[in-house]
Amino acid sequence: MRVVIARCSVDYQGALEAHLPLATRLLMVKADGSVLVHSDGGSYKPLNWMAPPCAMTEVEPDEAEREEGTEAVWVVRHGKRDDTLRIRLHEVLSDSSHELGVDPGLVKDGVESQLQALLAEHIGTLGDGWSLLRREYMTAIGPVDILCKDGTGATVAVEIKRRGDIDGVEQLTRYLELLNRDPHLAPVQGVFAAQVIKPQARVLATDRGIRCVTLDYEALRGLDDAGSRLF
Repeated sequence: MRVVIARCSVDYQGALEAHLPLATRLLMVKADGSVLVHSDGGSYKPLNWMAPPCAMTEVEPDEAEREEGTEAVWVVRHGKRDDTLRIRLHEVLSDSSHELGVDPGLVKDGVESQLQALLAEHIGTLGDGWSLLRREYMTAIGPVDILCKDGTGATVAVEIKRRGDIDGVEQLTRYLELLNRDPHLAPVQGVFAAQVIKPQARVLATDRGIRCVTLDYEALRGLDDAGSRLF
């Protein structure tokens, strides 16, 4: 990765035209060819960028650019569209390149498999007297995350998501329709459990008689005692 801090102006031409006046900015050229222009504020998003496939060439400024104080020009062209990013460098304050190697990727804490294991271990989170029957209970259309019994002995199917949306409710609905055909399990109720449940999903679940439960990952791990909080 090449990292440059420079006083520069930037012009973009493509589906629209955009101009960044002369200012000190961070320029990043990644190994995949992408070029990003950052300021010192405005959150993590770049002010402008060109995503691959693209190619960058460094050219001499024209006469008008040189009169304005431009020392070098980066021209970045997209490989499939007529998009061009023209970066005019007036003063380079820092220019360094670094070999970052292959990134192993983001390892997420609190993925669905971890939530499933924690909730199965602490099934009492769903109510007093609840007991686990099985994780990954297989059906003809896929595995139900958790099959358990509530405090009255009724069978409950639990679908677990990190972010609960309408698709998750539909998935649980299909499982319930199938499970309720089994006389050894029926009647089977549903619980839709997630760290965050979207309002539309909650409305749909409630309309279908499915209980929604918001999971506190830290509390399930024993790192946070929700009952001892002041607020």
